[in-house]
Amino acid sequence: MKNNFKTIATIIVIEDDNELLELEKFHLEKEGFKVLGFNSTKNVESTLEQEIDLMIVDRKLPGIEGSDFIRYIRDKGVQIPVIFVSAKAKDNEIEEGFLSGGDDYLRKPFNTNELIFRVKAILKRTNALQHKRLTHRDIIMDLNSRKTYVQENEVILTKLEFNLLSFFIKNKHKILERDYLLRYVWNDNELKQKRTVNVTINRLKKKIDPENNKEYINPIHGIGYKLN
Repeated sequence: MKNNFKTIATIIVIEDDNELLELEKFHLEKEGFKVLGFNSTKNVESTLEQEIDLMIVDRKLPGIEGSDFIRYIRDKGVQIPVIFVSAKAKDNEIEEGFLSGGDDYLRKPFNTNELIFRVKAILKRTNALQHKRLTHRDIIMDLNSRKTYVQENEVILTKLEFNLLSFFIKNKHKILERDYLLRYVWNDNELKQKRTVNVTINRLKKKIDPENNKEYINPIHGIGYKLN
């Protein structure tokens, strides 16, 4: 059943350097954002009719300079938050960016982690980040509503299955031993056997991968399981 789940936030990136554009898209999408990429301001204005939460804009663009474009859409009443990412880094150039309608300014070259931190800070202030979510591949888990989506389709999980899957995603780079899972997911609140872990994981895998072709969770022989 298709749901009306909204991606964590939708971001427009305008960057004429294709390599940098793909890098920004990769890191933003890894955080769960939906990203619309453009090499110039052409076709951007019509896209603003959609629900856009943030724009990341280079200033040295073909056709119209980035800050001039933002000043133009601000004059038309568009109030979407803007982060300028630019090699124009002199004090007067940064000031010009803010005066044209920018909300933040990041100098090139930049650290992608810093870009992510700045994006999240602005989205928190504008309430675009309203829910805490976990993502892995095509799985999205909303920790507030405790709903799980695979390829945007809701999958109904029990409380134990939800806790188990979220624990795997939080520890996605680790091999998790069965005893470790019993301790931190089942909380040692009653005597459980290691077979309980196997049964629950197999039931979870059937729900999130009914075709059995995605191999989200792999057994590690003699040890436990690892998220793939």
